[in-house]
Amino acid sequence: MKEYKVITWKMGMTKNEARLEETLNLYSREGWDVTHISENSARIVFERDKNR
Repeated sequence: MKEYKVITWKMGMTKNEARLEETLNLYSREGWDVTHISENSARIVFERDKNR
């Protein structure tokens, strides 16, 4: 079974790329995989196995 997490990316004035990379790496270490990044709504969808 899969579980999903949706976050809304809040863009700032500086270091957007570095903050995004840090956020993606943080969730990756927790076992989450990115399944979708929406350009227009700034939402990122993550997926992982629930019974890991």
